[in-house]
Amino acid sequence: QVQLVESGGGLVQAGGSLRLSCAASGRTFSGNVMGWFRQAPGKEREFVAAITWSIGYTTYADSAKGRFTISRDNAKNTVYLQMNSLKPEDTAVYYCAARKSGSYYDPRSYDYWGQGTQVTVSS
Repeated sequence: QVQLVESGGGLVQAGGSLRLSCAASGRTFSGNVMGWFRQAPGKEREFVAAITWSIGYTTYADSAKGRFTISRDNAKNTVYLQMNSLKPEDTAVYYCAARKSGSYYDPRSYDYWGQGTQVTVSS
């Protein structure tokens, strides 16, 4: 079992930055991939970024490329999402998730989820 706890959300003006954190505990292992997803009201949950614990391979949604950076600290079992140049359309609940196998991009591939943290970007 893996427990995930997100933090770092909040209210920021357009153009600003936030850093989200996801602390993992329980049975974490090197084969896991950690992902960030987001869900805006009335919309489906969508992929933002993912990283592998082992070698730090990263992949991003087109909407995140060039603005967001995912990273991990293996010693702290923590994954981060640095978000810069935020836009109002980035407003959503952001979720951290962990998976063993399957697609990086499909939320159905992920086995464990955090409770989410709200990010609101004002114009």
